[in-house]
Order: sequence, then C-alpha cells, then structure tokens
Amino acid sequence: MGVLWTLCERGPATFRVLQERCETISPSVLNHRIQELQTAGLIEKTGQGYSATRLGRQIYDQLVPLGAIARTWAKVLPQAPL
Repeated sequence: MGVLWTLCERGPATFRVLQERCETISPSVLNHRIQELQTAGLIEKTGQGYSATRLGRQIYDQLVPLGAIARTWAKVLPQAPL
C-alpha cells in the first residue's frame, strides 16, 4: 500500500519520481506493485504519470485513520527486548 499511499499524499508521479519518493523499493518490485495496483483498479496511468483512481483514494481515506490508531497503539506497547 506504500505506492498507493505515496500517490495519494504527494500526487501523480512518473515511474522515476515514484521510485524516488518510495526510496528503498527496487525498480522491479515497484513495477510489479504498479501492475498489481492497476489490475486492482487502484491506480491508473495518466498524462502526469501514475495516479490514484477514485477507488484508490477511497481506500486511502479509510487507511489514514488506521495509521493514526497504529501510531497511538505503538506508543503504549511495551518495548520489545533487543
């Protein structure tokens, strides 16, 4: 979901720009994720590069509150031993 999250947060992007935004993802993995997200109808290729579809944005909107809850939860979890 990182690719979808990035497109929703930062707007449309070409493959190269998306790879820079995702930082640690390899080109082959990014290409595979893009194909999966396109097949699922969550992103599409536009004149500006890849962009979230309406459905992709709806899913993103549902994930944002979950992210906030996860951060709150992480603060109250006991620290795991190293």
